[in-house]
Parts: sequence; C-alpha cells; structure tokens
Amino acid sequence: MSLYLNALAMICPLGDTHDAIRTRLFAGHSGVLADATRTDAQGQPLSLGAIPDQCALPDDSHLPPRERSRNNRLLLAALAQIRDQADAAIARYGAHRVAIVLGTSTSGIAEGEQAVRQHSASGSFPAGYHYGQQELGSPAAALRLTLGSSGPAHVHSTACASSGKAMASAARLLNMGVCDAVLCGGVDSLCDFTIAGFSALESVSAQRCNPLSRHRHGINIGEGAALFLMTREPARVALSGWGESSDAHHVSAPDPEGQGARRAILQALARAGLAPGQIDYINLHGTATLQNDAMEAKVIAALFGHQVPVSSTKPFTGHALGAASAIEAGLCWLAMQDDNATGLLPPHLWDVAADAALPVLDTVAAGRALGHVPRHVLSNSFAFGGSNVALVFSRMGA
Repeated sequence: MSLYLNALAMICPLGDTHDAIRTRLFAGHSGVLADATRTDAQGQPLSLGAIPDQCALPDDSHLPPRERSRNNRLLLAALAQIRDQADAAIARYGAHRVAIVLGTSTSGIAEGEQAVRQHSASGSFPAGYHYGQQELGSPAAALRLTLGSSGPAHVHSTACASSGKAMASAARLLNMGVCDAVLCGGVDSLCDFTIAGFSALESVSAQRCNPLSRHRHGINIGEGAALFLMTREPARVALSGWGESSDAHHVSAPDPEGQGARRAILQALARAGLAPGQIDYINLHGTATLQNDAMEAKVIAALFGHQVPVSSTKPFTGHALGAASAIEAGLCWLAMQDDNATGLLPPHLWDVAADAALPVLDTVAAGRALGHVPRHVLSNSFAFGGSNVALVFSRMGA
C-alpha cells in the first residue's frame, strides 16, 4: 500500500518557508554559524545550527503550563504552515482517526535548565515552570491539544533516529488501519544539556562540520522541526520503504562493520521493491564524526558502489538530533517536487579533502543536477545505542 507525504512543514536553520530553505540549500549557503555564547572546552565559540532570528515563533498560551516550551513553539511554528491541511484531515476523517507520531530528544529540557539555575540562585523555581515540560511526550500532547485530535499520539526518543522511526511508526498505523492520517516528524531545540553532553564525548566541532573529510572532527548541534501529513491519498512523493535495526554493539559508537545499518537499508529497499541501482540520491547520516563516517561510507560503497550521488546535509542545518531524520526527509521531499525540474541535488559542503581510509563516494557539488527530478531517494539515520533507520522516498505519477 502506498503511503503519501501530502504536505510538509519545516523550520530549520535554513529558514521557515519552502522557498527560503530550498534556495539556500541548492545555492550551498549553510545555516550553521559560530555562537559566541557557547564555547568548547578550549573556550572556542561553537558552530551551531540555530533557528534564524527572523523566524518568529508563535504564542503557546493556549497550552497548559506543562506543555509550554520553546521546543513546542518550534513545533507549533511548523504546524502553522500546514494547519489548513491538518484541520481538513480531521474534518474529513474524524478527530479519532488522525494520529500524531513524533521524535524528540530534548523536549523542554531548556526550560528545566533555566529553572534549576534560578532555583540554585534564589531557592525558588520560575513562575510558570512545570516539571512536565521536560516530558518526552510533551510535543505530541501539545499538537493534540492544539488540533483537538483524539487519535493515537506518541513520541519516539531514540536519539538521532527518533523522527525517522516516528515516520516508520506512522506508516505502520496507516497500514494497520488504526487511522487515516498521521502528522509525523520531529522537533528538537538547542539546550546546554545536549551541547555539554556531546562536548564531553569530544564529538563537537568548533567549525562547520566536515563530513567524509580527513579533517573531520565532530558534529554541529542543530535545532528545528519538520512535520509531514501522511495519508493514503495520492500525492507527488510517497514513503515507499523503511527499514529499522539495532546494532546492540556499543552505547555511543556504531558497529564499525555497519551490519545494522546495512540491514536497515536493505529492508527499506525491499519494502520499496527497489534495487540499489534505482536510487538516484542518498542523503547520508554524515555526522562528520570519525566512526560514523567510516562505517557509513563502507556500507554505502558495498551496497551502491561509487556512482550514486551522496551528500550529508548536516553542514547546512547542524545535527538536530531527534528532529534530524524528519528535517533531512523534508529536504529530500523538496528536491522531489515538480518545481525542481532540472533535478538539483542537496550539495555536500566540505573541504574536498577526502579521507584516503574511506571508500570513494560520489559527493554532490553545489549546482549539480540529475537532469530530471529525483525518482527514488534514500535517507539514513544512525543513532546512539545502535538504533538505525533508513527511509526511501519515491516520486509518484511522473
């Protein structure tokens, strides 16, 4: 059964409209900038993928205190872009037949950080603070209350694979007949907790991240939200395949042989009914960490050879952790629309200093086009704990 991505809403470091995001992406203009307020262990400003100041976030006063957070306001900013379609789905199918499935890793942790700082200084928490703001289920609750839906609503929190797994879960709900429409995707917001955590692992880069380079040395933390309306109603782009696996190898390092990643990709291709040679473009997980890039390059070269165009879009957006899969799915969706007639591909921003220890991959230079709109696209996400997800998107009716 084909499952269609009928609408996309997105806010990320590249902007908050389809046109702004697509223009900056295809032109090779990164949204990752140095932030003097946050530094690494050596005191150097970190490069982060923050939402631009000109992207206004909506008011959340209609929500109870436990669901008020900047994280949820990012999600509401995305929802506003497709609110008409979401309301129409509820009117058509009924509130109980519309589900919400999201991914996050931060939820309202930033509000918790602020509350702890104030409590340490004054002995009291800020007015309006509620511990529930940090609950991982809060984004789904906020959407449900805003829309008035009553179907299944839940959140995945499996680190960097969270929102990819949310999209796979949405597909299963539709296939099981549990619902007729799903709002699925992910949201994550910058907070000190994740920045300090990845810094402690020596996995963050003070400069813009540099995937596949011999000079790579870590990620840029990012933020953003992406929401899809997924239904069985025909649209230009379908989620045609998905695959999930677990390495069970290490709490933070991938299996260096990439067996779990390979299984996830092969499952996604099998569900889509595609051979590796039919994929037009691969959106790499591409974190620019030593171990991830080595593992992923090995798997991609073994399965696809050296001729399939690839890129990591994390140098554009930063690594949005729980929202990364959905944001990268959104960039693929934009590239597969009719108005990209020449088939421009998301570029691979790096220093072009290839790591000789890695297999050679066909990285996309800015301005490169297929000559036709991409027909089948693969997007990978590989998370801590060995949680892997691969998504295949297919252009329909072309």
